[in-house]
Amino acid sequence: MKLDTIIADQPVVETERFDLRPLRRSDQGLIELYAGDERVARMTTSIPHPLPPGLTEAFVSRAMAEEREEDIWAMDGSKSGGSELMGVISLQKMDRNQSEVGYWVAPIYWNTGLASDAVQALVEANPLGDKTMFGSVFQDNPASARVLTHCGFEYLGDAESFSVARDATVPTWTYLKKLA
Repeated sequence: MKLDTIIADQPVVETERFDLRPLRRSDQGLIELYAGDERVARMTTSIPHPLPPGLTEAFVSRAMAEEREEDIWAMDGSKSGGSELMGVISLQKMDRNQSEVGYWVAPIYWNTGLASDAVQALVEANPLGDKTMFGSVFQDNPASARVLTHCGFEYLGDAESFSVARDATVPTWTYLKKLA
């Protein structure tokens, strides 16, 4: 008996050391563990710290919904002896065949090339058929900026975004990658 539902129209993206696969309910525990780490939450716009009860369950439910505006994948390293969830990567759908990539990696996997490999795999797969992908990182997170530039994203400009964990507006760098 299979308890997890396959999410329609969201492909698995395979790499040599991990797969990007749709989220499933069984991911909730590891998402809560890693996203609950203040170092992770502070580098995102949407993860509060501390995590309120029920937030992770709601996040996974939204990710699994048939009608969604964002496709979210788990970075699943189980094929190479790693964790079933090492991080999360998403594409937020925008108009005119564009999307914004977002990602976070569990601290135990920082500085392993995982984020760069995940972004590159998603760019190459281009599951939404985008013409352009955008990415935005906080200016105090140069490691995430290097991920984007390593994957061929070009600097577009400075902006700012609100961080829920910081309860503040934070300066960002914005990047784009032309795909078609």
